[in-house]
Amino acid sequence: MSVAGRRPRMLDLYCAAGGSARGYGQAGFETTGVDILDQPNYSGDHFVQGDAVEYLKAHWREFDVVHASPPCQAFTAYRRRPDHVAPALNLIPATREALIEAGLPYVIENVPGAPLLDPITLCGSAFGLDVRRHRLFESSFPMVSPGCDHSWQTPRFPQATNRVNLRSTVEVGVYRIPLAEQKRAMGVDWDVTLHELSQMVPPAYSRWIGARLMEQVGRE
Repeated sequence: MSVAGRRPRMLDLYCAAGGSARGYGQAGFETTGVDILDQPNYSGDHFVQGDAVEYLKAHWREFDVVHASPPCQAFTAYRRRPDHVAPALNLIPATREALIEAGLPYVIENVPGAPLLDPITLCGSAFGLDVRRHRLFESSFPMVSPGCDHSWQTPRFPQATNRVNLRSTVEVGVYRIPLAEQKRAMGVDWDVTLHELSQMVPPAYSRWIGARLMEQVGRE
């Protein structure tokens, strides 16, 4: 693929408000987000409302690389509780199949417990963030995680409501902590709602991955 004279084009599937898009943009990509729901706070360059997999199948030739964050609700601790029986979609297999068929360098992101293939784990502690926010990343190319560094994250933040000890990180997604403090801890610098922030991947993660994706683009 040739990217001479332009930024490489990133297709950002299941984009939500664009935590990943922000980091990829900082790494040098032009991002187009696709989500089934309207995303007025999307941080990337372009947004398309529609089905992520169908859009990938129809438009993959217009892009150089793909990031996908299929819904994670099926793999959260809450969904894994035996008393919670409400169904949740697992879109990872269909997404992976479409990505492999497209043949572009890709990354799939999800939460710990999700059925990703040989993923690496990224942690906010490795990027100087006041969150840990462990997330898994499967990729079509080799990546080596920088690992966690929890040692510097010492107890200094308000405890959770059901705890007595101070937290070592900022709790994200709760109303009792100012949204601005939660955004700072996540490295988010644009307007988002509390719900959007609670679903978000810190942009530092995708900025780090984006540097490695740039190497893949350069090899094509």
